[in-house]
Amino acid sequence: ALYPMVVVSTIAAAVASQAVISGAYSITKQAIQLGLLPRSRIVQTSATEQGQIYMPLVNWLLLFGVLGAAIGFGSSTTLTFAYGLAVSGTMLITTLLTFFVVRYGWQYNLFICLLSTGFFLIIDAAFVSASSVKLVEGGWFPLAMGLGVHGLLMTWKRGREALAERMRQDTMPLALFIQSMFHDIPLRVPGTGVFMTTAPDGVPRALLHNLLHNKVLHARVVLVNVVTEDIPCVPVCERVRVEELDFGFYRVFVRYGFKDDPDIPAALAMCADQGLPFELMESSFFLGRETLIPRKTSPLTLWRDRLFILMFRNAHSAADFFSIPPNRVVEFGTQVEL
Repeated sequence: ALYPMVVVSTIAAAVASQAVISGAYSITKQAIQLGLLPRSRIVQTSATEQGQIYMPLVNWLLLFGVLGAAIGFGSSTTLTFAYGLAVSGTMLITTLLTFFVVRYGWQYNLFICLLSTGFFLIIDAAFVSASSVKLVEGGWFPLAMGLGVHGLLMTWKRGREALAERMRQDTMPLALFIQSMFHDIPLRVPGTGVFMTTAPDGVPRALLHNLLHNKVLHARVVLVNVVTEDIPCVPVCERVRVEELDFGFYRVFVRYGFKDDPDIPAALAMCADQGLPFELMESSFFLGRETLIPRKTSPLTLWRDRLFILMFRNAHSAADFFSIPPNRVVEFGTQVEL
């Protein structure tokens, strides 16, 4: 039975590798949407299947990870120790998460939740405890990888929060800015200026730089705020919401789920039903490109501050991520101390 088992195991390995690759792409994309990882290049490989994607960076990281594990462990026997703890740990974490889904997502009785998940939790805990005796022989590997990924996720999350707070301190209130336009009216030019913003009540830096350096303001100014909801998909009918402000300003809220593909031009085209017709070839998208400079009083620890700046510097272009045509994009660079 040796040769038939070799064939079966080879086929099983191929199927498992495809599952790992597809899962890694999907989870990474969802983490990016939820603001836990920097933007990365996502290639849509199918015209009909939304979830069929390819991420070059993740693909290379998987390759180096597999080669490193194979070379480092040297044999399938030692690699089994790492695999056993990884699988049993995943089962334990899945059972714990199931409790929260059943209890808080499905609103079941607490006793039923404890009874249904407690049984599996005891079994999973037994597997984990049995696998933990091989921690030194190789079980440390999945734990180290998990801690490393967790460190990257938390660094990006806390860094984005610190950057948003820093930007908020230097942001001019939108209402005050619009009121000032009535006292010192700038030159208005035809077309639509679209400005991406993370703070809907503030003035984007790109807008201030455009007004400061070019001395003009478009006839229509659209401030777009993108929010990723903690749900897989947002219904198309709930995708956009338009608020008309004074002096030709509009505020557009765009909602996506963590499995949706962001497409700002397509979302703006939906605004016509709410009184904001949009013509792509008559619009310009103004994006800010921040250069982060470390400072001694940073709210982040030294290593996390340096790591976040490195991740931020290598993040993918916002124009590509939001499917904005490159010939309609104008970028303004600014320096921000973090």
